Amino acid sequence: MKITIQNNDLQDWSGTVLVIGIFEEKIQSQIEALNGISQPELLIKHLEAKDFSGKNGEKLVIQLLGESIKKLIFVGLGDSENLLLNNLREGASLAAKESINSNGAMGIIFPWDKFNSKIAAKAVAESIRLSFFKDQRFQSDPKPATHPGEINLIGIHEDIGETLKQVNSTCSGVELARELVGAPPNELTPAGLARTAIEIAKEFKLEYKILEKKDCEKLGMGAYLAVAQGSDLDPKFIHLTYKPPGKVLRRLAFVGKGLTFDSGGYNLKVGASKIEMMKYDMGGSAAVIGAARSIGEIAPESTEIHFIVASCENMVNGSAVHPGDIIKASNGTTIEINNTDAEGRLTLADALIYACKQKPDAIVDLATLTGACVIALGEEIAGLWSNDDELADELEEASSSCGENLWRMPLQLTYKEGLKSMLADMKNTGPRAGGSITAALFLKEFIEEGISWAHIDIAGPCWSDKGFGANPSGATGYGVQTLVNWACRKVSN
Repeated sequence: MKITIQNNDLQDWSGTVLVIGIFEEKIQSQIEALNGISQPELLIKHLEAKDFSGKNGEKLVIQLLGESIKKLIFVGLGDSENLLLNNLREGASLAAKESINSNGAMGIIFPWDKFNSKIAAKAVAESIRLSFFKDQRFQSDPKPATHPGEINLIGIHEDIGETLKQVNSTCSGVELARELVGAPPNELTPAGLARTAIEIAKEFKLEYKILEKKDCEKLGMGAYLAVAQGSDLDPKFIHLTYKPPGKVLRRLAFVGKGLTFDSGGYNLKVGASKIEMMKYDMGGSAAVIGAARSIGEIAPESTEIHFIVASCENMVNGSAVHPGDIIKASNGTTIEINNTDAEGRLTLADALIYACKQKPDAIVDLATLTGACVIALGEEIAGLWSNDDELADELEEASSSCGENLWRMPLQLTYKEGLKSMLADMKNTGPRAGGSITAALFLKEFIEEGISWAHIDIAGPCWSDKGFGANPSGATGYGVQTLVNWACRKVSN
């Protein structure tokens, strides 16, 4: 999708779909100021007749006959004094969905000057591109829809070409993550996830390494392999590496939980736990691999990045791990398994130990880890835990600029008492209260001293039954944009 800016008057624009953002207190003056739209007084009367008031989330579509512009889409942005970047995102998403099956160019007139124009333009362009996405891979009779092939952001008087270049690369990573999460577990197996990672590595010149079961055994990854031992499918430990041209000033590691299906093991998921949806328990790995695809294409300078996924299934058979088993992670820590459905943290334990061996400056892990985080923050907000305030601030800024909601949660060290075991070094779950916090504290035990670390629990926003904001129902691709924004920050010597 081609995305451009146009700083000329509207009368110099040629396209078929025009989107206009409207403040609720300025409808008449805004329409009158739009040179190039025929008969603005009739448009104002039409808006009034349709009771369009400009409230946030409102939309009105007008078909024009005999004009070069075939469709006008008005979207409400609410009160101009309380305008948020998310209002632009949501308005752009509404407009994009109304422009499906339209040809030609789409023009967008939004109040760019209310924000940094680079941030606003990127937010709107990403929202439009992602709103066109529809996963029809598994339908017998898919009905592909056309949409405008060119997006013109009208009224921006600044050169933001470099910013817009990243939009399609970032969105391609989000779309890949959506496809990975949306794929059924008989299609996306650990081996399937590894194949996708290898394809990305080859296309974007990333280094890659896939550790097989015997390789993980040699490294002593007892926590990860304990989860995998109940499945007939072999685990695949995925390691991609992006190395920038020139000098490396910063080294990062992204670690994603990669359970391609989670039955819960002998603590079988029942009732509200929705076992039929546990294909999305690899949402963290989807975000990491999606980010690898985007970053490989963008090729940021100065930053080396390791993308790490310990992928497997958590299944039940005669070889599956028992509640009460004691296992040993690759750093020698022994863990009593008091719940086989708290398996993600076991796979992450060995993945984090492995990530630390790459000697990164910072590690960020993403995981659909706990239902407790969903109870606390709902489906629109991910939880953030970190041992480094500066890292937490950077991630919050990166997420805020792309509309992926993130809320920092406490690492309450006294809660670590709940992870004590009478027999082993620790248990894999604590008490019910504060479950997302004790999960983060468990992971922290596998981070080497001196390495900045953050854990993002995406159990809520990874998947949405109804959709929210500019996100569709189903897989959202949450996390890719935050990781890409953070990885592409300018690094000083």
